[in-house]
Amino acid sequence: MIKTNPVVPPPWDRIFQFGNRLLVWGIFFGVVFFLKSFFLLMFMTFVFAYIQTRSVRRLKPYIKHRSARVFLVAFLFLGIMTGIGLFIVPEVKNQTEMFIGQFGTYVARVDQEIIRISKRYPVLTEAIPQLKEKPETAEPGETPAFFSPTTSIVQEIIGMGEDAEGTKITHIFDTAQDIGKRLVAIASAFLLALLFSFLIVLDLPGLTEHVRSLEQTRLKFIYEEVSDGIYNFSRVLGQAFEAQFFIALLNTFLTAVGIIIIGLGSHVAFLSMIVFLCSFIPVVGVFISSVPICLIALQLMGLKSMFLAIILIIIIHLIEGYILNPRIYGSRMRINPVIVLFILTVAGKMFHVWGLILGVPVFSYIFGHAIQNNPRQDKELP
Repeated sequence: MIKTNPVVPPPWDRIFQFGNRLLVWGIFFGVVFFLKSFFLLMFMTFVFAYIQTRSVRRLKPYIKHRSARVFLVAFLFLGIMTGIGLFIVPEVKNQTEMFIGQFGTYVARVDQEIIRISKRYPVLTEAIPQLKEKPETAEPGETPAFFSPTTSIVQEIIGMGEDAEGTKITHIFDTAQDIGKRLVAIASAFLLALLFSFLIVLDLPGLTEHVRSLEQTRLKFIYEEVSDGIYNFSRVLGQAFEAQFFIALLNTFLTAVGIIIIGLGSHVAFLSMIVFLCSFIPVVGVFISSVPICLIALQLMGLKSMFLAIILIIIIHLIEGYILNPRIYGSRMRINPVIVLFILTVAGKMFHVWGLILGVPVFSYIFGHAIQNNPRQDKELP
């Protein structure tokens, strides 16, 4: 039997292929960067379209007509969103305003406990330098300034010292003024995403055929280069957010039940919403969502209640880590927690909130598809 050696392309062909690939992906990321102001709208449209597409596909054995399935899913989806907007959002808004209005009281209570414990255990004063600080002596007729070790520690962590007081106040006011603009932008993007996702899902087969027709045009080199990458990335991202969505729902339900049991039912809507949103941030989200729960528990019922809240959070986190994640995620997106923290640190520093949300799915795609070079998969239509 005669062995044939594989044909090795000439060096200039490989250089041309590399240059072509670099040009195509450069154009793609350039377009994405140019549209960065619409990123929230594009992301929400993708998430809504993915959820509706999966639902339409699951209804296929029961309802044969695709348009009927699309309208049914859209009607149910819109109904759920409307119900949340009418019954849950107002309660969350009221409890959020209450939490913000009493935030100074929560910090003062934490200060009292820190000072009381530091007096009982002087070793803490040596371990935490901020506890050695003293308030400045007030002038005659003035009220002495209250020293807040909690504020001092937080300022040290986020890099804001005492010499930045004016900058800090200006930053707080600027942030407060910016919140209203962000809420309006999010609300408008949310409504547009609902409309666009419905139109995309309704005409998805036609849109798919139009995109595939690019293979017969002069843009064939672009289609062949980016089509598989975009498809695989969207599939990985969609699967990740679908799995995390169910985990977030279960986390929120368990937390709400626990909050009611320990006596924090008056704040259940606000705390549950914080838990739901932070569930989409791996590892770090559990610490962020724990802060308001512990603050409210400490203020309302004391230190023992706060420890009960911490135990509740630990139990729910263990259930998520050892029961929910293996069953819902399976073998997908299983990354060592140390690597997750590294990814979140780098991605959060570079891309802020979007880095925290998308860092792990993007890393999973790069490692599982782009680097390992999985074979091309057939694209299934809903």
